[in-house]
Amino acid sequence: MIARADLPTRYGRFSIFGFRGHEKNEEAVVLVRGDLKGKAAPLVRVHSQCLTGDVLTSLRCDCRAQLELSMKKIGQASAGVLLYLPQEGRGIGLMNKLRAYQLQDGGMDTVEANERLGFAADARDYDFSAQILKKLGARHIRLLSNNPEKVRQLENAGIEVVERIPCQPRVSRISRAYLKTKKRKMGHLLKGI
Repeated sequence: MIARADLPTRYGRFSIFGFRGHEKNEEAVVLVRGDLKGKAAPLVRVHSQCLTGDVLTSLRCDCRAQLELSMKKIGQASAGVLLYLPQEGRGIGLMNKLRAYQLQDGGMDTVEANERLGFAADARDYDFSAQILKKLGARHIRLLSNNPEKVRQLENAGIEVVERIPCQPRVSRISRAYLKTKKRKMGHLLKGI
């Protein structure tokens, strides 16, 4: 852990932590609320950074809506964690994500664009997330996610996902095709898409 401070938000008061990994020089920002070692498993969201969605309010994806929904739910829970990871564009980085956007504007979906650029459909890794959760004492969690790969990777890294809770905010007309691709090609668990 690099730093810790109080962070009041419109979703409640959190403690904010900065973590840095040893092996790959990874970094993460972590918001914590409540007692993570209590009886009930904490509510956890592992969120990958999305500058265009989280900050610039892009409607191409549902990232900001998922982030806000997660913060609201964690703020209402007795204990919870939001891990915010710099894994832009499903792990391909911001500039490559913008290149993927350009290919999508030409008719490709998100998976096709990433693959055309020479990347996996999803290049993210959740081992560092699992390490952080263990350091925080959250070895049994309720995970806010639609991504079965995230569940699998966390469990393989020693985190027990006692419950997967859908993280599905309202869908915009613009992001519907993006979500259909995630469901059809990546196996995301999305209802009504």
